[in-house]
Amino acid sequence: MPNRPAADDVIQTLADLVRINSVNPNYDGGIPEAELARYVERYFERLEIETWRQDVYPDRPNVIARIPGRNSQRRIVLEAHLDTVSTAGMTIDPWKPEIREGRLYGRGACDTKGGMAAMMQAVARLACDGTPPECEVLFAATIDEEFSYRGVVALCNSLAPGVVDPFILAHEVPPRDPWQAEVAIVAEPTSLLPVIASKGVLRWKIETHGVAAHSSKPHLGVNAIVHMAHIIRAIEQDTLRLSQREHPLLGRATCNVGTVRGGVQVNFVPDRCEIEIDRRLLPSEEREAVLAHYQQLIDSVAATQSGMRVVMHPPMLSDRPLETDARTPAVQTLVAILDELGLPR
Repeated sequence: MPNRPAADDVIQTLADLVRINSVNPNYDGGIPEAELARYVERYFERLEIETWRQDVYPDRPNVIARIPGRNSQRRIVLEAHLDTVSTAGMTIDPWKPEIREGRLYGRGACDTKGGMAAMMQAVARLACDGTPPECEVLFAATIDEEFSYRGVVALCNSLAPGVVDPFILAHEVPPRDPWQAEVAIVAEPTSLLPVIASKGVLRWKIETHGVAAHSSKPHLGVNAIVHMAHIIRAIEQDTLRLSQREHPLLGRATCNVGTVRGGVQVNFVPDRCEIEIDRRLLPSEEREAVLAHYQQLIDSVAATQSGMRVVMHPPMLSDRPLETDARTPAVQTLVAILDELGLPR
């Protein structure tokens, strides 16, 4: 059995992780997460811990490690994502880990290579202790969290086989084995505060279609940008109603028109305009109902505007809101551990 990792090993592991470029390939300078996945894979293989890949996209696998437990019917999942956001705007070398005033700096050191290193060390220590834990422990290093979270979708489909989410529109991965898990701990940075609720998200496009004409005779055309302005105004007015409800942990639901695209050149009447919307959902909201509400909203606007043609596209990204009851045993155990360590909760 390999030696039990030392306390300093988590810092070394984190430094190793930071040195590896894993910017999501959907961003400038991004590459597949393959090199970082190989590092995680080799880390566990050297410790003789059962490890396998869950292929999601070419050169973009999840890496999963398993510690058997005394009770094989109970399972905890530790999850951290392999990818990071872009390095654009950074003023330090993103791939050169540096410790200053007790903190390690580098791209991903916080989100989430720090949490990943800690989880990897925890799994290693469990394996090296020689005594199986009470329940089975799965560690999952997943791809694509920073863009469309296809890695964790594949993982969840394995944890709950047969459960099909109608909002998942991308490539799906068949499970290696049917798993069930009672608890999952995600390595997002929270300053060690327990987070038991999260907003959901819907992102979709709305498109208006007009008729092109020369700007010298605009009456011969239909201005898609002007029609979109009516849509945007209606959305902004509708957003005011979101302030009427507030979640005790998450605050209010939000809606943001994040991009506008339209027109060809200044002397043309534009025949097309497109916006992208980001809507954050509270746990009390259902995605289907939210989308139906916005469809009804744009239909009502179109009914008041002569010649308006408007299309609402299916969501590009959808994630349901989450909330775990604070009274559940998992949350109570977590709170007790924080109390024992003298940490806030």
